[in-house]
Amino acid sequence: MDDCPQRPPLFTFGVIADIQYADIDDGLNYVRTRRRYYRSSLRLLRNAQESWSAVKPDFIVQLGDIIDGFNKDHGASERALDTVLREFGSGSAQVHHVWGNHEFYNFSRSALLRSELNSALRFEGSRAGSDIYAYHFSPFPGFTFVVLDAYDVSLLGREKSSQQYGDAMSLIKQYNNNKDLNCPPMCQGLQQRFTMFNGGFSKAQLNWLDSVLASADEKQERVTIASHLPVHPYATDAICLAWNYDELLAVIQSHSSVVCFMAGHVHEGAYHRDKDTGVHHLTLEGVIETPPDSNAFCTVSVHEDRMVLKGSGRMADRVLLFSGCKSDADPE
Repeated sequence: MDDCPQRPPLFTFGVIADIQYADIDDGLNYVRTRRRYYRSSLRLLRNAQESWSAVKPDFIVQLGDIIDGFNKDHGASERALDTVLREFGSGSAQVHHVWGNHEFYNFSRSALLRSELNSALRFEGSRAGSDIYAYHFSPFPGFTFVVLDAYDVSLLGREKSSQQYGDAMSLIKQYNNNKDLNCPPMCQGLQQRFTMFNGGFSKAQLNWLDSVLASADEKQERVTIASHLPVHPYATDAICLAWNYDELLAVIQSHSSVVCFMAGHVHEGAYHRDKDTGVHHLTLEGVIETPPDSNAFCTVSVHEDRMVLKGSGRMADRVLLFSGCKSDADPE
């Protein structure tokens, strides 16, 4: 039995992933195995906002792919983004936007840095760099949140004439020789991650994260990291894993402050707790593949020793204990 007394949370926040709104008819995913509900994703976001308006969370984390890449084909990128941001604006909570592959299907990196999706502009002193979309913030004393740029190393959003694009192309071509680089390499195992719709973290970003976590270690803070791409092989299928997930994991594993890594991209969701570090790797179910009569969002209550997730629809309730705490309520 869990004998920890119930106390009010220190703070709360909402999480939602892969909305991928587009004003088009329903379709199928890339491999034509699951249905995508482009228009109704807006209704599901509205459901989340209505729920959060009652709870009044301190902030919202939007884990990327806010609109679908099909908007670009229809010349509707700005219109679709304005529509979704209007829904987020109907609530009072500050929104932290993560960038995913669909952001880059619709906009260049330079355009995103100038857009309302650049939440880092509110945290000038906490950013990784002018061209890297990564920053950290503290919603409550003793707690830090880090937003990572999982497409810092990528073919997406980079000018084809740039050094970054050339480096990313050289990397992916070591593993993927397909004409269509969105098609995974014809192999088994983790090398399937080397596709164009994934990306990775530059050395500069990894060094920045290392310094942020070192500071959190010293202050004995609890750190939650948000990224569009998952970085633990057991919290995703291999096709959706970040290119250099191992380097990112090595940074996390060298510090004691990280308690949770939240990601999107894998629309069916996943969960794994790293038994060596105690870090919870939570991949959230995507709104885009959630039927109109269901939901896909959660509200997180943060306590001194745990996060309590209240899921809605496809998302399960979870209790994520921080390292050193034991409870039968903590899922494996």
